[in-house]
Amino acid sequence: MNILITGGAGFIGSHLCERLIDLGLNVICVDNFDNFYNPLVKEDNISEIADSKYFRLYRSDITDPPQIEKIFSETSIDMVIHLAARAGVRPSIQNPLLYERVNIFGTMNILECCKKYNIPKLIFASSSSVYGGNKKLPFSEEDNVDHPISPYAATKKAGELICYTYYDLYKISIYCFRLFTVYGPRQRPEMAIHKFIRRILNGKEIEIYGDGSSSRDYTYIDDVISGIVNSLDGLKGFEVINLGNSKTVKLIDLVKMIEDVAGEKAHLRFMEDQLGDVFATYADIGKAEKMLKYFPETNIREGLKKFVKWYKEKKEEGLFNE
Repeated sequence: MNILITGGAGFIGSHLCERLIDLGLNVICVDNFDNFYNPLVKEDNISEIADSKYFRLYRSDITDPPQIEKIFSETSIDMVIHLAARAGVRPSIQNPLLYERVNIFGTMNILECCKKYNIPKLIFASSSSVYGGNKKLPFSEEDNVDHPISPYAATKKAGELICYTYYDLYKISIYCFRLFTVYGPRQRPEMAIHKFIRRILNGKEIEIYGDGSSSRDYTYIDDVISGIVNSLDGLKGFEVINLGNSKTVKLIDLVKMIEDVAGEKAHLRFMEDQLGDVFATYADIGKAEKMLKYFPETNIREGLKKFVKWYKEKKEEGLFNE
């Protein structure tokens, strides 16, 4: 099977590429290595699979139709896993038009090629942010998600709707996975866990938005990858599915766990709540359990230990200077 993965050199994408290659599948990786964070991080992400006979890399941009058309026209593709996106709630408020172009136009560009080249299956990476400020916990796929509170969340909801349209019109089977705060080795540098661990280990102050009582459903990378891989054989029709850990951790408790795991004391500075941030996320994973035999195995403390070990190794190699 030949699987095209957009955003394949990123955090989630590189782990997925590795898992699929381990399964003996052929991976076509599409990534533009943009400057949202240091492109050398992405180069490092794929360094161990770059020379694999099962791996082919295109340094291409999903918002460039001729580039994407060329890939589809010259490559045999059995399905697409569309992970590429402009990520982050707060940056989307600063630059909403960029998010619209990458996350909506880019997604439509991929879907148009799937239509033209008769690709029967696609997975779309959505986000827990689509639930907005929903008060009912845990979040269910049946909940109303018509009130996103950031441009990023709105683009992800739009992506789900566009995917449904292409399923309905062209019978492309599509699963939209709503991912809940994925963390682990290779996590993007601006994400809270990476940023907190990096700054704590370097003796620098960390900023806490609000009073620390907000909470997140932190999901370890290996569990998310297992959920995606478990969906490949049975992917049929259109589905929206939560992939989370189904356990919540308060922000202030997360910091305490990081202190304990890292063996260093955090220096905190409390800040005003940020626009676009939701107070809590919490996944109902009953649908994923039933459909995908998805049962998260890594608890937050164990996941943090693995991240700290990875970060220290990469800092010694010079990947992170801070």
